[in-house]
Amino acid sequence: MIKPFLKYLLQEKRYSTHTVQAYETDLLQFQDYLECIDIELTPEEANHKMLRAWVVSLIEADINPRSVNRKIASLRSYYKFLLKREAISENPATKLRPLKTAKALPEFVLKDEMDNLLDRVEFSNDFEGTRDKLIVELLYGTGMRLSELIHLKDQDVDHFNQSIKVLGKRNKERIIPLTLDNIRLIEAYGKIKEQVTTREDWLLTTDKGKKCYPMMVYRIVQKYLGYISKVYKKSPHVLRHTYATHLLNNGADLNAVKDLLGHSSLAATQVYTHNSLDKLKSVFDQAHPKA
Repeated sequence: MIKPFLKYLLQEKRYSTHTVQAYETDLLQFQDYLECIDIELTPEEANHKMLRAWVVSLIEADINPRSVNRKIASLRSYYKFLLKREAISENPATKLRPLKTAKALPEFVLKDEMDNLLDRVEFSNDFEGTRDKLIVELLYGTGMRLSELIHLKDQDVDHFNQSIKVLGKRNKERIIPLTLDNIRLIEAYGKIKEQVTTREDWLLTTDKGKKCYPMMVYRIVQKYLGYISKVYKKSPHVLRHTYATHLLNNGADLNAVKDLLGHSSLAATQVYTHNSLDKLKSVFDQAHPKA
């Protein structure tokens, strides 16, 4: 029943390909574990004791608690699916509980460092340099996810209204405003891109005119963040964290930031408020009579 479950996640729940692959990995690992107990044992025949034993084995193997929790979530979702399809009569994952994990604050790049990157670091004026700058500016200027960035098409940019259409998780569309500088850079990049032979309409492409791929974007972001910041993680998602943190530090409404990021709940956005300690101190100094 694993394949029908994955198909259900992809087609009905509209989970991303990345998420479905993660669920598949988790379930196949659990299946391998069951085969070590009894080669004929299937996940549909497993009971709560077996599920718990697998989780304990993961903990004893020093698997990161966050990874263990994802595997627990995979099991809970899978058995809920099986129960709904009447493939099982009782859900053995009901009593599984996630492990307690330390909540790490999202890393972000300081505003002065981003200013240095966008205003002082030199990007070449050729296709590669203009594209690389556009990648950095779009990630920081819109807070979009890596998967959203590489799937952008030329027609997603609304030059007149200075906005861009993004297809987020579960195929949810959202519109994100762009600055005039963003629009100008997109237009400059478009003129150079015309010289690259391609029949596809992807906004961001390789030097050969093909669609950008995740590792390529990672390398570009790591390269340029390495020039200006000592932040430990130098990834596209750090620029998303930076976008959200800088917006909140400058007084943006939390609900507005939630919508811009494409979060389904406010709880996911609230984590960025913890990065605003300096802003809170400033408000305290201005407002408290004893400050």
